[in-house]
Amino acid sequence: MSNVDIPATPRRSLWSKHKFFETNSIILIIGVLLVISIGGLVEIAPLFYLQNTIEKVEGMRPYTPLELAGRAIYVREGCYLCHSQMIRPLRDEVERYGHYSLAAESMYDKPFQWGSKRTGPDLARVGGKYSDDWQARHLGDPRSLVPQSIMPGYPFLTNTELSYDDIAAELKANRSGGVPYSDEMIERAMDDLRAQATPDHPGQSAFEKRYPKAQARDFDGNPKRISEADALIAYLQMLGTLVDFKLYNDKANIR
Repeated sequence: MSNVDIPATPRRSLWSKHKFFETNSIILIIGVLLVISIGGLVEIAPLFYLQNTIEKVEGMRPYTPLELAGRAIYVREGCYLCHSQMIRPLRDEVERYGHYSLAAESMYDKPFQWGSKRTGPDLARVGGKYSDDWQARHLGDPRSLVPQSIMPGYPFLTNTELSYDDIAAELKANRSGGVPYSDEMIERAMDDLRAQATPDHPGQSAFEKRYPKAQARDFDGNPKRISEADALIAYLQMLGTLVDFKLYNDKANIR
């Protein structure tokens, strides 16, 4: 007999058994779903009992009834398809748009208006950047102010009277989703909406106590009625104005 060594049979690695999954699609699908489910539970389950998922920031408040109605129009007209409301902590974005967005700024948004689609500029800090008259004219005919704009015009907003008979129900529905509207806010919703959009309204003082930093005035240039443009401009003029970022940066020791 020869003294030639007979090579030992190689041991099969655990990883070599993947053929079982590759040749059984149903088993593979079940395995993938199982792994995704475990990963999802590990990430999502803690959010149901954590109390500090979103850092609270001084200055944030729920939308006023008029701002909430304006936000509904913003969503209805698909403004979010071309405009994001999320400034990333990158130098070029901060230089152009302002302080990067905080999670707390969207804590009362149902749904939030984040995103990366910017056919038009980000609107997270648009509040106070332009006058009410500019906003009204821009909504009616964007190219009259920005010749290169491809934004469609919305002249009908100025001519359409705002329907707000159900605004109290809107606040109540938002409260069921976690927005802290009080019973008084819900009860006074229609009066507060009129107070914010009507110059010299007798209820403005009480309205401003319920909604600090709220801007109360005629927004669309026609004080004789409350239009959809009033509501949308009120919403736009509020964006990015609630948080004092100098104070926030000082408290967070950000330079």
